[in-house]
Amino acid sequence: MKIPFVSFEKMHTELQEQIEKKFLEIYRNNHFIMGRELEKFEQEFAEFCGVKYGVGCGTGLDALYLILRAMGIGKGDEVIIPSNTFIATALAVSYTGAIPILVEPYEDTYTINPNLIEEKITKKTKAIIAVHLYGRIADMDKICSIAQKYGLKVIEDAAQAHGASYKGKRAGSFGDAAGFSFYPGKNLGALGDAGMVVTNDIELAKKVRMLGNYGSEKKYIHLYQGTNSRLDELQAAFLRIKLQELEKWNQERNRIAEKYLSSIHNSWIKLPVKGDKECYCIWHVFVLYCEKRDDLKEYLNNYGIETNIHYPIPIHLQKAYESLDFVKGDFPLTEKLAKGVISIPMYYGLKEEEIEYIINVINSYKK
Repeated sequence: MKIPFVSFEKMHTELQEQIEKKFLEIYRNNHFIMGRELEKFEQEFAEFCGVKYGVGCGTGLDALYLILRAMGIGKGDEVIIPSNTFIATALAVSYTGAIPILVEPYEDTYTINPNLIEEKITKKTKAIIAVHLYGRIADMDKICSIAQKYGLKVIEDAAQAHGASYKGKRAGSFGDAAGFSFYPGKNLGALGDAGMVVTNDIELAKKVRMLGNYGSEKKYIHLYQGTNSRLDELQAAFLRIKLQELEKWNQERNRIAEKYLSSIHNSWIKLPVKGDKECYCIWHVFVLYCEKRDDLKEYLNNYGIETNIHYPIPIHLQKAYESLDFVKGDFPLTEKLAKGVISIPMYYGLKEEEIEYIINVINSYKK
């Protein structure tokens, strides 16, 4: 049996007629940038997140960068981020001229450990970026409490958390602003790159929109040195269609996750933590931990099960960040996770026999 790590076939087959109809509508209207579809999607996605304003942009990375710029964060400032995350979180900080300050994660949830944040705060610290990694909300109660204590901004990197919630609040509604990615592989994915900023701050939303539109609110009048980062009409329209299905897709991911959690029994493999009843994880990826990760990956590949690794090289050991002068051993838990995590298939459309096959193959693994 061959099982891909991810497949869009089922969701796109079900939506094909709607997608094609909407494409032709926009194609014939000849309005492709900053039109009605974008306006509607911004409203609908902001409402979905439980906030007032949404501003479409080009990518999830752009969303974080634009938030930081709109907050006035730049050269000489510091922004606290998790050491265990995709490099885009750090890049957004670096693009402003500020310095990313890395903090180790919790060992069980892999999200930033708030208990280690305060020791990293200096007079230069301006914000904390909390990453809702793998579809799980970070420990926002503690993070927001620390931020309030020190007068810091809180930004949610919600690129992997569309619809995730904690205590009834959805990702995007905890901090001062949040950045989402609609990369095709996300739970809510476009048919290309796309992103969005959501916030309850109308002035921040206005500035983000201007910064993403060449620093302009009115054509040829530029208040800021902005950039070009806009969510186009086609992607907005496709995402509006997909948003109607997102809860169904997330529920299916939860069903698959429950199956994995209750049926995978192998002493060599550590399963992800489910979380308490107030935590609703949307399982962007389902991550196992195994000390012999590379051996497990090869084993699964030999049985036709495609896997992925999130993320094999930590930010502090990437050549791109050698200027921060980190060395191996500076973030031991992050390095441990980088050596041991492996993601198995998790998507809407995974067949029951495929789920059973994956479980049986994993349970038969011996180190």
